[in-house]
Amino acid sequence: MFRKQKALAAAFACDQKQYDVVLVTHSAHEILRSQLAEKHVEYCAVSSPPVLSPDQNNDIAGGESSFSMQKTMVTRDHRRECYSIVEQIFGDGPSLEGDFIVINFFALEGWSLAETFSVRCIVAAPYVVPYSAPASFERQFRRELPLLYKYLNEAPSGKVCWKDVIHWMWPLFTENWGSWRYDDLHLSPCPFTDPVTSIPTWHDRPQSPLVMYGFSKKVVECPEYWPCKVRVCGFWFLPTDWQFTCKKCREIYLFDSSRDQCAKDDLCPTHSELQNFLKTTPIFIGLSSVGSMGFLKDPQAFICVLQTVLNTTNYKFILFTSGYKPLESAIHVIGAETSSDWRNLSEDCVSLFNGRLFCFSGSLPYNWLFPKCAVVIHHGGSGTTAAALRAGTPQVVCPFMLDQFYWSERMHWVGVSPEPLSRNHLIPDKNDERAVQEAAQILSLAIRNALSPQVKARAAEIAETISLEDGVSEAVKNIKEELGLV
Repeated sequence: MFRKQKALAAAFACDQKQYDVVLVTHSAHEILRSQLAEKHVEYCAVSSPPVLSPDQNNDIAGGESSFSMQKTMVTRDHRRECYSIVEQIFGDGPSLEGDFIVINFFALEGWSLAETFSVRCIVAAPYVVPYSAPASFERQFRRELPLLYKYLNEAPSGKVCWKDVIHWMWPLFTENWGSWRYDDLHLSPCPFTDPVTSIPTWHDRPQSPLVMYGFSKKVVECPEYWPCKVRVCGFWFLPTDWQFTCKKCREIYLFDSSRDQCAKDDLCPTHSELQNFLKTTPIFIGLSSVGSMGFLKDPQAFICVLQTVLNTTNYKFILFTSGYKPLESAIHVIGAETSSDWRNLSEDCVSLFNGRLFCFSGSLPYNWLFPKCAVVIHHGGSGTTAAALRAGTPQVVCPFMLDQFYWSERMHWVGVSPEPLSRNHLIPDKNDERAVQEAAQILSLAIRNALSPQVKARAAEIAETISLEDGVSEAVKNIKEELGLV
């Protein structure tokens, strides 16, 4: 599960204290362990990377074949680890009627593991399905599995049907999952078929699975052809206090909130320079895990793009480095070369270019930060997109992978951002003067378009329409209804 599902786990654990809630996620989210524990959620980390990108493997001999082999090995180990974890949770005794597993679209292992341990499976995703079936999928399915195709198309109302398959389940019927189900889990290669006869389980038709989306109907259209059990809840947000890496800043926020006052803008004394910088309404730049995924090949070129924009405009930038060491090293190298306008303000704060670029290696709550920013430049992650929408702040989006391309196009379509940037127009692969100048010009134009009265008005309008939504509470309500707890 990703960051937004953590909010669901915590909310459900607080609402239904009779449940033992275990969050299985990547070790990159270890920082949230203590906050989850406070909400009675057990944190369990898997060692595999969140995403394996070819851009991380450019130097590996063998190119694509080596990457394919590495991906196969990582997938195998990941599945074994997931099985071991789920076995520890559900394998000690018979499953209870109320037991369930919540997965997202990048954790489809959970569907077959739920079947293995005879528990219910619920889907919770902060984004629309990030893939679609090949054009030939239905034709091949009908030819190779005619009885199963008939079973799914003739399903009674409320039972799993072809709409479920074509909407999100179709990868489960491919060889990639079928061989694992059969060889390792000793299930039928195809869901909803008998493992011995391969005939559809006509006598046991499961309910259509609950699919919850963590976005707003005001932002994403919900077509009528979606399955009957799809629920659009509204955006999901982590508790604000979870997002401070500085404990003193978090304590100040909690103290202000506990006094039934609007949380003040105060940060701790160590971050007073950051607090003062935010009063200038800077432009936020954050690329989250883009660096660790291998996309930021030349961090110095990226900093040079920002420097070039600063040289030709009156903007100020606050850059979140997300703890990516090569980027932070590049910042210090450039700082050493321009020592007259470089200041190391604290352990996690560096100021460059006469105080116009503020680099921060920690984190702050986006819902606290973004209203203080003029524009949010980001990678198109669902969480950052949602936070910028809620803040009513214009966006500039540069997608790199997966659902980021959807969100970047969607933000342009709803009118809160200009056209998405190509990655080389934000992070050139090489520190080449021509490439840097071209990227800086395009980035400057995108910022200028984002600051237009039309985009700013549209961003404020959408923020107002989604301000009354409580996506996490709605999701918990849907889970309770699915389990018969209400």
